[in-house]
Amino acid sequence: MQVNSPSQDEYFMRLAMTQAELAWAVGEVPVGAVLVKAGVVIASGFNQPISLHDPSAHAEMQVLRSAGITLQNYRFSDCSLYVTLEPCAMCAGAMLHARLSRVIFGATDLKTGAAGSVFNLFEQRQLNHHTKVTGGLLADECSNLLSSFFVQRRLQKKSVEN
Repeated sequence: MQVNSPSQDEYFMRLAMTQAELAWAVGEVPVGAVLVKAGVVIASGFNQPISLHDPSAHAEMQVLRSAGITLQNYRFSDCSLYVTLEPCAMCAGAMLHARLSRVIFGATDLKTGAAGSVFNLFEQRQLNHHTKVTGGLLADECSNLLSSFFVQRRLQKKSVEN
């Protein structure tokens, strides 16, 4: 298992934030993710449930799908996934099935977070695979991106109503 330095982790989280900005640019909730193997980005993606009409098209799911094609495998035991928002139950479950070695997230999600905020799927000892989870990397920046998006969305909605 590869150990990443804090500066490497920050670098990859910033790449995930760039993906989140791409989501915002197309009207999606700004969540981005990247999957890294041996210091190389294998896949990157952002939220697309609105544009794809697919409730499973979260940033993490997009990255896992892309990585599977790239690596020609459905297991990523030597990979780390960086995501700007704490994974939900669907994404956490997929990450565990993918056998990721690490998940690193930015902002916590107090409504649907499945890595400690609402509950922690990753801590279930009964499961046959355990992924190391680190939360809070660049949390303020990731959180501010989401907050700014929703402020802008509310202002746009208000201007349409007037």
